[in-house]
Amino acid sequence: MSLLRPKKTESVHPLDGVDAVLADLDGVVYQGADAIPHAVEGLSRAAAEGFRTGYITNNASRTDAQVAEHLTSFGLSVAPADVVTSPQAAMRILTTLVEPGATILVVGGVGLTTEVEKAGFVVTRAASDKPAAVVQGFAPEVGWKQLAEASFALHDPAVHWVATNTDWTIPVAGGIAPGNGTLVSAVHTAVGRLPVVAGKPEKPIFEEALARFGTANAAFIGDRLDTDTLGAHRAGLRTIHVLTGIDRAKQLLAAPQGSRPEFILEDLRQLFEAYPATQTSKDGSETRVGASVVRMTGPVVRVVKAGDSRTDLVRAGSAAIWNSGLSIHALDVDPALYS
Repeated sequence: MSLLRPKKTESVHPLDGVDAVLADLDGVVYQGADAIPHAVEGLSRAAAEGFRTGYITNNASRTDAQVAEHLTSFGLSVAPADVVTSPQAAMRILTTLVEPGATILVVGGVGLTTEVEKAGFVVTRAASDKPAAVVQGFAPEVGWKQLAEASFALHDPAVHWVATNTDWTIPVAGGIAPGNGTLVSAVHTAVGRLPVVAGKPEKPIFEEALARFGTANAAFIGDRLDTDTLGAHRAGLRTIHVLTGIDRAKQLLAAPQGSRPEFILEDLRQLFEAYPATQTSKDGSETRVGASVVRMTGPVVRVVKAGDSRTDLVRAGSAAIWNSGLSIHALDVDPALYS
């Protein structure tokens, strides 16, 4: 998908034509215990202007009620039903794989066990209980013993395996830490199998959100290209990337087809700002967004004018590279675009 847009006389805004705004949490609304600047104001305004507003998280360590309480502490108006978690999406899958009331081996914390019990299943932590399935999600307390029990159970090919998500990393107050994907990978290495995945970038978590919020015309705001943007594209949602979390300018420039957002924002104030058109010179060599101009001559990408907006420069550079049809690995990219 390209950022190039025909020049229009009317303004284009990121939320034009949608009726719901769905947001990722880590890296979009908060990082660790702290709200990200301008996120609360932006999302509160969306709700006040009549957009159905919901939150989608791959993090399986907390319940929807705990997440809602956390968001409410920032000043957002959020009920548990406004939060869609990867454990809820995992239950959407699990109910199609095993019988009602089946015993499920849980690798994870309260965010996962709560949903397993709400779905009517019996929770166990031991492979010796002969579970019908293993469901695995992130929790800080997960360690070798839990991973070993999952491995013991999954050596039986009849036992189903569902992972809430496979994010390699998770942003926390201290920095970037290993995510559930690293723990799933450890079990995969031991058993030689792969799980069915419920969370982003797979579709079940988005399908759960769209069904719950009664919309087929939503925008999704994320900070990761490989989970948020890719998953939202797969689910047919509008894709908005905010530069407050994991993926920044360098990752955007290198984004593969399918992981390229339609809108790039510095922060969530820009949800309500006119989005500048991307313009290309007649010979196709120069791309302009606002006052930022990038020239691409063969494999050489250079900044002609940085302009007065760092975000416009990233938009221009991304559009130039994405529309070239060339792999980022074959390009000589001006460090001013990403440094």
